Amino acid sequence: MRYEITVGEETSSVEIREAGGNLFDVCIDGSEPVRLDVMKTPRTVYSILIGSKQYEGSVDGLEDGSFEIHVGATAFTCEVIDERRKVLIGAGSKVPAGKQEIRVQIPGKIVKLLVSVGDPVEVDQALVVIEAMKMENELKSPIDGVVTQIEVADGDTVETDALLIVVDPPE
Repeated sequence: MRYEITVGEETSSVEIREAGGNLFDVCIDGSEPVRLDVMKTPRTVYSILIGSKQYEGSVDGLEDGSFEIHVGATAFTCEVIDERRKVLIGAGSKVPAGKQEIRVQIPGKIVKLLVSVGDPVEVDQALVVIEAMKMENELKSPIDGVVTQIEVADGDTVETDALLIVVDPPE
């Protein structure tokens, strides 16, 4: 999966590929891949092994959709945009039209459904929390509308491109 990550004034293109188990290959701005061994501990701290160096850190989601990452005594605030969101942003201020299918970009597990069929939703409202690559992510509505279909339940395991939720625009 590709992401655009901004920390301060610096933006980088980051590609993350699962390498099996807790292993991930990470390429930053087209660099050679670096192998990470990532494990989430019970107290929401991540232990990351890069070569022979170990780091511990935590990730907190902020209200504006950015993340605060703590590594040791240092904190970084960053904005993370996945490929789908980048395409939507790149379309300018155009709001997607018509029925919107919310699909998962990488395999994962449904942690919590945040809406029910018939619920009205607003653009950028969280619809579902999914755990993928040892991190919890909220998938958000791209439009104002009404939830008309839910294809998953809490605890379900989903594969790439699985349909999760359908949001129809208001009439």
